Amino acid sequence: MNNFIGVLPPFLVLDQFLQSWLMEDIGRGDRTTQSLLSPNTKTGQAKWVAKAPGIIAGLPVAARVFQLLNDQVSFVPIISEGTKCEPGEVIAEIHGSLDALLMGERVALNLAMRLSGIATLTNQYVEKIADLPTKFVDTRKTTPGLRILEKYATAVGRAINHRMGLDDAVMIKDNHITAAGSIGEAISLVRSQIPYPLTIEVETENLEQVKEALKYQADIIMLDNMPLTTMTEAVKLIRQYNNRIKIEASGNITLETIHAVAETGVDYISSSAPITQSKWLDLSMKIM
Repeated sequence: MNNFIGVLPPFLVLDQFLQSWLMEDIGRGDRTTQSLLSPNTKTGQAKWVAKAPGIIAGLPVAARVFQLLNDQVSFVPIISEGTKCEPGEVIAEIHGSLDALLMGERVALNLAMRLSGIATLTNQYVEKIADLPTKFVDTRKTTPGLRILEKYATAVGRAINHRMGLDDAVMIKDNHITAAGSIGEAISLVRSQIPYPLTIEVETENLEQVKEALKYQADIIMLDNMPLTTMTEAVKLIRQYNNRIKIEASGNITLETIHAVAETGVDYISSSAPITQSKWLDLSMKIM
């Protein structure tokens, strides 16, 4: 595995989310922990243990959860972010106020398990096309409120992030085309209004739409739910017209089909599966 790891936004951005999730879990107070322990009166150690194999993601986020409860908590990863773990392996050790460890346990684990599950499945897709130049890309099909972290997790799994939001880039999809009247009209209207650096991507479903997207000089052409034979022909058509146009394939991408899609010569393959279909990676915390 290469050493690329996704980049988290600064905690100035993340803290507002982490604090709200802690407040959701703690509510008016942790009845159990606060009945047993006075704040900051007893320190202890804990370890995080993997209960299933997978790619670890979210350890910096987990560490921050505990530190928001008590800035003296020490969260030490034993394995690196983006590394594969095995069942029974210790992945992190934590030392600090026991009340902070107990109150932060669930939120920290939930986030790490969710993100690790996404990174694990993402990496399986990436590995399926590792022998080809095609890159695997995520989508905007994310959990509301978790997009920044879920897209971070796909990057940890070695995918490339697609646009983060509607303001990142222009993507003219089927409903936009219907609303505008045609691909040509949609591209012309958008191009007259967007800032200079933005690119225009157009979703196409057949060769006629590909030809229209080429005629109106789309920067990126998505081949959506095309049969492999049609996709192969579309790639050839686009390459002959302008070899600089990027080509993305999307729709019904699975671990079984992704390699054949990559063999058509597309530059990118996008799929929501690593986020929408991944299982949480099972992790547990044990007080020592």
